[in-house]
Amino acid sequence: MAVTETAYAKINLALHVRRRREDGYHELETLFAFVDKGDVLTARTAAEDRLETVGEFASALDDPFDNLVMAALGKLPRPEGLAITLEKTLPVAAGLGGGSADAGAVFRIIRDRFGLPDDWHERATSLGADVPACVESRTCIGLGTGTELEVADDSLAGTPVLLVNPRIPLATGPVFKAWDGQDRGPLPQGNVREIARAGRNDLEGPAVTICPQIADVLASLRGTEPFLARMSGSGATCFALYDSNSARDEASARIAAAQPDWWQLRGKLR
Repeated sequence: MAVTETAYAKINLALHVRRRREDGYHELETLFAFVDKGDVLTARTAAEDRLETVGEFASALDDPFDNLVMAALGKLPRPEGLAITLEKTLPVAAGLGGGSADAGAVFRIIRDRFGLPDDWHERATSLGADVPACVESRTCIGLGTGTELEVADDSLAGTPVLLVNPRIPLATGPVFKAWDGQDRGPLPQGNVREIARAGRNDLEGPAVTICPQIADVLASLRGTEPFLARMSGSGATCFALYDSNSARDEASARIAAAQPDWWQLRGKLR
């Protein structure tokens, strides 16, 4: 029997970079949220683990064994293999945690079928800083490198969201390297809506210096009068939050008419 699981797109409603650590990583304070759409994984019982990748962005994943889906499967022993078809609908290197979201979906598939080991969080962390949050795929605060999770409220659940990417991959490493090292302060206090509106993304400036088209995307989104528009993660995807589905859809249509080559995704926050 086939089991289907969505790898929900991750966005950072706020991302505060506090300092560079001696181990080479960065100390972060981030507010994670998840969109109700993303890549789709279909799993079937098999003699051994295997992966097939299809969809618009499948060609960006040319080595199935250098893929977080296979890495996640390798982290979770179980009595039988899984054959997974990954429909890759999220762009790669886009600030949406695409690979991490795929790994998170694998953890949920295995959790529901076999159960997860007690140390699943450590196993998820070993795959990447965003993976533990992506396993949960619920609004939460991430501390440390983003792996130390705190519960957050659902005050933005159901909020209409529009994601826009200029179809330019942007690797995370160079963006962090371009950060100026200045600590601009912690996440603000309050509920999720208040934190998001008063927060910032400290990687937005460095990302724009590498990929100037991000500024164009942000200007287009902000011109549609959302209550919040910001870059997600290390870019290049940006998001806008609206008070109604109609406002979001009108914004989407306007941007598509002006920039038909940009990638878009319309959804709601989970």
